[in-house]
Amino acid sequence: MATHVEAEIASQPDCWRRAAELAAEARGKLPESGERVAVIGCGTSLFMGQAYAALRESSGQGVTDAFAASEFPGVRSYDRVVALSRSGTTTEVLALLDRVGGQVRTSAITADPDTPVMAAADDVTVLHFADEQSVVQTRFATTALTLLRAHLGLHTEAVERDGRTALAEPLPEGLVDRTQFTFLGTGWTVGLANEAGLKLREAALAWTEAYPAMEYRHGPISIAAPSTATWMLGAAPAGLAEQVRGTGAQWIEGGLDPLAELVRVHRLATALAAAKGLDPDRPRNLTRSVVLAGS
Repeated sequence: MATHVEAEIASQPDCWRRAAELAAEARGKLPESGERVAVIGCGTSLFMGQAYAALRESSGQGVTDAFAASEFPGVRSYDRVVALSRSGTTTEVLALLDRVGGQVRTSAITADPDTPVMAAADDVTVLHFADEQSVVQTRFATTALTLLRAHLGLHTEAVERDGRTALAEPLPEGLVDRTQFTFLGTGWTVGLANEAGLKLREAALAWTEAYPAMEYRHGPISIAAPSTATWMLGAAPAGLAEQVRGTGAQWIEGGLDPLAELVRVHRLATALAAAKGLDPDRPRNLTRSVVLAGS
């Protein structure tokens, strides 16, 4: 029987198209060029925030930092705080929005219009069509990033085509048999690499790590072996593929848009879960939202 998360993974390119269309309508609710921006989130939303922060700053649209909502520094000045929260109920996100409210403009991106974040932020964009039944986030996260990417003028239909390719093509042979996975990125794809590692841990209890690609040679490559796989999201630094292959590890070169490569990782997560007899919709010890008692 197909799981909720498998259906949600398959819907991503269509969700991206709708988010790209929504970007113009949401323009007044999202950061303007030149603003100093902090992006906050927890778990998957934090990693999408990392990707957006790198994209926005590298495209010259303003200083942009990303923080776990629980680790937001109180000594920096921003023009806007952007909160990512699928559920709109995450305790740390709501607490921070309350803390900075009235001092800085706040924007939120959520999937549910009937949650506290609607009143907690000054501006809210609702991606109701990307909401999910699975505890494991896939399409909301990539759709929120697509909205932000389109707002920056960095989304094209080619991304959606690559997403469909990622759904149609078989996974690399032998990948499901690996016992450890390392994901690498550069620039904005470091956030995607962090998210890729999290997805395999959540859905399949897999041993995973993530690093900036140039950092991989500074120690982590020591664990590479014939039983492991190293997956590059985006273009690899010169010589890295050869070094990894020299260890006997399986090297996966990301040839698609990095966001579409993340879809391939989603598929790997469900394949690993199936091989282990796990239910990827209900990972152990996790809930759809972290709501702390007494908050």
